[in-house]
Amino acid sequence: MRVERIAKDKVRIFVSYDDLDERGIDRDEIWQNGKKVQELFWDMMETAYTEVGFEIAGPIAVEAFTMPTEGVVVIVTRVPSLPGQSKPDDEETDMDLDTEFSSFVFRFQDFEDVVRAAHALEEYSLDGALYEYQGDYYLFFDEDQLKDEYYDSIWSILHEYGDYANVTVPVLEEYGRSIMPHAAIELLVEHFPL
Repeated sequence: MRVERIAKDKVRIFVSYDDLDERGIDRDEIWQNGKKVQELFWDMMETAYTEVGFEIAGPIAVEAFTMPTEGVVVIVTRVPSLPGQSKPDDEETDMDLDTEFSSFVFRFQDFEDVVRAAHALEEYSLDGALYEYQGDYYLFFDEDQLKDEYYDSIWSILHEYGDYANVTVPVLEEYGRSIMPHAAIELLVEHFPL
């Protein structure tokens, strides 16, 4: 299990399939709200508090999605209470595990792999942004572009040519070099034919 703080009120937690196996949780069980999954969730929250100081206070939103070979990514966000609403007790924390997808970044060591991935992704009409950071190339995609029916195909293509990166977009914007801030897939296909 690995925890990364990605904003003041948001953490990303990587849970490997080995972590799930050790707890006796099948891959399909992660989407159910059984006792083992609840125990895993509270262990994740304890790890998040210990490692990055992320504490649950009030309502939270939980997003989770699977990566074909690595495991499960869980994103936990503290949600501010709306005026006039009563705050739930900590025991009543909203644990809405669903399959909504978060923004994500993929790393490529070779520019040729970025071009190949772009050509393979052309049919999905993704926008994306391309950065260069510490000698590697990074493609960033916003969550709004990911349609459920194409999700597995997109992940498979990206994993074929690159690796899921735990670098956040603010880091890329601050320390990296923006090569194509918008329409990266379209521009790569147009300017770099195979």
